[in-house]
Amino acid sequence: MSPTPEGYRPCVGILLTDGRGRILLGRRSDRPEAEDAWQAPQGGMDPGESPEDAALRELEEETGIPPRLVRLEAVADRPALYDLPPAMRPAHWKGRWRGQAVTWVLLRFEGTEADINLDTAHPEFAAWRWGSLPEAARLVLPLKRPAYEMALAVFGERLSRAGEQASP
Repeated sequence: MSPTPEGYRPCVGILLTDGRGRILLGRRSDRPEAEDAWQAPQGGMDPGESPEDAALRELEEETGIPPRLVRLEAVADRPALYDLPPAMRPAHWKGRWRGQAVTWVLLRFEGTEADINLDTAHPEFAAWRWGSLPEAARLVLPLKRPAYEMALAVFGERLSRAGEQASP
């Protein structure tokens, strides 16, 4: 995997697939009425933490899904970058980072919908649903779209094939 470029916060984006080509999307709890409030679970990587371990930790923190209910499918070989507008930087991460370097991790969900619990210690999402990766790229905050376009380039065909195989 490529190193994180200087000035970017290392984080993971989690593409949790249902095995039918769809991924889990959460509606952000801090702005639930906004059209662009939907996104995949994501979060910062701790120093020394692998993308896989960060993805499992963040997924459980944000959705209540324990690691035993997912299977690792793939990890992107390089991070996707997105920048915060300069005016937003002081309010995020104490102004330390210009943006995020998102390493996408594809996980397969092996639980049931009853295992998804957004009522966590620090709720990130107000609602969830299954959606396609192209749909997620349209519904996410515009500044994050380049990262989702990279995820689509890396994993889109794989998710599309899974969806075709699952169709009746």
